[in-house]
Amino acid sequence: MPENLDPYRPGYELVAEQLVTYIVEQGLRPGDRLPTEKALAELLGTGRSVTREAIKVLAAVGRLQTRRGAGIFVSVPTNQQADDQVGYFQPTDLQHVAMLFDHRRLIEAESARLAATSARPAQVHAIRTAAEASVAAYQDHEMFRQYDRTFHDAVAEASGNVFLQAAVSKLRDFKEQSDRLLFAGGLPGSLEVAAQQHVHIAESIAAGDPDKASTAMTQHIDTTQAQFEQRIRDRLQATQ
Repeated sequence: MPENLDPYRPGYELVAEQLVTYIVEQGLRPGDRLPTEKALAELLGTGRSVTREAIKVLAAVGRLQTRRGAGIFVSVPTNQQADDQVGYFQPTDLQHVAMLFDHRRLIEAESARLAATSARPAQVHAIRTAAEASVAAYQDHEMFRQYDRTFHDAVAEASGNVFLQAAVSKLRDFKEQSDRLLFAGGLPGSLEVAAQQHVHIAESIAAGDPDKASTAMTQHIDTTQAQFEQRIRDRLQATQ
């Protein structure tokens, strides 16, 4: 297979996608060993250098683990119950990413709704602090990424539902994989807008208004998806 069939995506990204597909198709489980780098390049019809880069990227996002002298392995997730999800999600498949946004709406809107009725004062403070920190960090992608996760995790924790909390944490892991593979570690869209939306969600939760909190979270995810899709369109147009 040619290393770059799609002109808007770098070769390592395409090979990373092929590797994830290979893992799924072969039924490999967390802890299973993959063929060597050379063998993978031959299986996929790609070059050694781009295959090596794809392996590094997938290791960085927690999908693979490389052990010196031992080989390449499917990573073992910290949450063993998420094994099937880890094998299913393909972070560069735009249909999968769209499904991820759909799932986020269901899970995170409900988390915000429950947080507005269940959050303790200390949890409200944590949500507000994370929201305000994301505003201050919107010009620094790595710092924003940290506070963005802290904010969404704080909302989920304030919901009082441990299952929602676990689901939100796993969704953030999947989001991180897509961002790092599709945007070279960057984040799509306006971080300033996202940060201001965090503040609006925090204020709705602090006010104890479940409907407003749920709506604000849904709007936040809608905006994030729209900006994500615009970023993809911009990449396509840049190659025309």
